[in-house]
Amino acid sequence: MIRLITEKDAQKYYDFWQNLVNETTFMLMNPDDLNITVEEHKIHIQNLLSKDNHTIFVKEKNDQLIGCVIVRGGELKKNRHSAYVVIGILQKYVGQGLGKQLFIRSEEWAKQHQIHRLELTVMTHNQRAIALYEKMGFFKEGTKKDSLVLNGEYIDEFFMAKLL
Repeated sequence: MIRLITEKDAQKYYDFWQNLVNETTFMLMNPDDLNITVEEHKIHIQNLLSKDNHTIFVKEKNDQLIGCVIVRGGELKKNRHSAYVVIGILQKYVGQGLGKQLFIRSEEWAKQHQIHRLELTVMTHNQRAIALYEKMGFFKEGTKKDSLVLNGEYIDEFFMAKLL
């Protein structure tokens, strides 16, 4: 079951991100970027859930978070209808339909909260993620050249969006 995160999930959320950034280079954060405490994760959750156009949905298995999707809506009147999406799934659970489930739930929520546009970025060499995003109706809007540095090399990202 995909469910809304709660403040009580702060330790699990902390553990999830620690595991995720240590097993893949596809997330924006490196392990040394993630130096916040469980209490700071709790505050992050509270802050996100306090806004009517932000949310986090999680998938749990065996008392552990195995996937999440974060939706952050625009802060101003002109962009409140847009939301930036971040999705993460532990590698052990990739390829089992969890990404699709997380997107479906977040899109249902977005429609209920008058969000018309979802957007995300993805490293151009992350073919598995690109395939999922395109399957879910996202389209490439452009390329962010030399957007990131990974292992001393510049990495391009695609900017992708979906209109609901």
